[in-house]
Amino acid sequence: MIHQPLRLKYASKLSFLSKNATSLISRLHFSSDISPKNDDVDTIFRIITSSTSCKHLKQSLKSSGVNISNDLVDRILKRVRFSHGNPLQALDFYRYIDNRRGFFHTAFSLDTMLYILGRGRRFDIIWDVLADTKRKDQSLISPRTIQVVLARVAKVCSVRQTVESFKKFKKLVPDFDITCFNALLRTLCQEKSMTDARNVYHSLKYDFRPNLQTFNILLSGWKSVDEAEGFLEEMREMGLKPDIVSYNCLIDVYCKDRQVEKAYKIVEKMRDEDISPDVISYTSIIGGLGLVGQPDKARDVLKEMKEYGCYPDNAAYNAAIRNYCIAKRLRDASGLMDAMVEKGLSPNATTYNLFFRVFYWSNDLRSAWNLYCRMMGTGCLPNTQSCMFLVKLCKRQEKVEMALQLWNDMVEKGFGSYILVSDVLFDLLCDMGKLVEAEKCFLEMIEKGHKPSQVSFRRIKVLMELANKQEALQNLSNKMALFGPSMIPKREEYLAEMLASDSFSC
Repeated sequence: MIHQPLRLKYASKLSFLSKNATSLISRLHFSSDISPKNDDVDTIFRIITSSTSCKHLKQSLKSSGVNISNDLVDRILKRVRFSHGNPLQALDFYRYIDNRRGFFHTAFSLDTMLYILGRGRRFDIIWDVLADTKRKDQSLISPRTIQVVLARVAKVCSVRQTVESFKKFKKLVPDFDITCFNALLRTLCQEKSMTDARNVYHSLKYDFRPNLQTFNILLSGWKSVDEAEGFLEEMREMGLKPDIVSYNCLIDVYCKDRQVEKAYKIVEKMRDEDISPDVISYTSIIGGLGLVGQPDKARDVLKEMKEYGCYPDNAAYNAAIRNYCIAKRLRDASGLMDAMVEKGLSPNATTYNLFFRVFYWSNDLRSAWNLYCRMMGTGCLPNTQSCMFLVKLCKRQEKVEMALQLWNDMVEKGFGSYILVSDVLFDLLCDMGKLVEAEKCFLEMIEKGHKPSQVSFRRIKVLMELANKQEALQNLSNKMALFGPSMIPKREEYLAEMLASDSFSC
């Protein structure tokens, strides 16, 4: 028998370790204890969104004088993501930085870049980026990466195509194991249906070894009490003991089904098994009490949980505030928000949106605007949902000045979706004959790297033709042409993201 030389046998492993060591040293070099200045983030962000070509981007970055670090890149890509930036402009920046000698992206940068591309439905480019990453630093491709990519695929593709995309990762990740399978199941639970997740689980479970996390992911997706109880029993039969996550999933199912008494029994069972209910357990119960019309009892839970050494967080207070908002008891809801501040917690965009929703349906722009001013005064930036409540109220009441103030804040601070808000804003401005203001906002949007919708462009185009502003119209047409074919996801996908944006805190 001829033995392979030791140096050849382990050459690939040593090469992989060498790459990891190099990337680690590089990140230590390019990282800094000093956080990047906001001015630097703004400068690079403006360069990215205003670049007309890859060559122009490179020249602008070189002449900017800004020191590029991993922290800076992370923050810039995060800004691009939440401002719904142009995916191809972001990719040019990402690849330019990636090609710098000795520079290695962080896992956060990779996942954020893939998210941006996925939202723009640039799936072909996603696989190219992943292939490049595998060659340079395979350790960056993690189960989190898999979930980011699959979530974008699942939004617009079938379950079969999502599973096929999952199987592609077998050649990309260092270890294609149960954590990767769990990422697939979590994606299906969130983006598809529990039936789809269950079917995929049964078809692939023999290729992996399901663990407690596998069952917790599947358990968290059930909406039916009977199915959740049955799945928990199946979990026990496989010799897996439920943990706090398992029990919290069951409590959540009971509460959403308005079976609060059963939820309390699970809490007692947890204590009998020396498992202390956490803030998630109590938050579910607070929400359940609100569904059965007991907002005062839900507020009392905030006090009771402290007796067990568990202190409410933003989500717990938001759940209690939501109950009062649903009951239209805004004074009590406002009192709870003040209590949050007294306890050292800062209300986030989700908190404010609970009030914005009430004001929107009651057509109370004055109260909504006062709340917006308070929100901005505390340093909490609105999210897309906040902006949509406000701009729609402005349109309904034909308040052009307020709508323009909101837009100016968005442009200056970089929050909200320009795509969604601009559609409503341009409708208002065109209805009111504010062509100069509409043109200004249109150009500001393009300068930020966002392509206005064709619907908005056609409305402004008609008004410009009527006003015989041919030169201005030609300028706008040229600006729109720079974007080429539409790279922006459909409006329906943006609306879905707007509804999900409550999960992002300030």
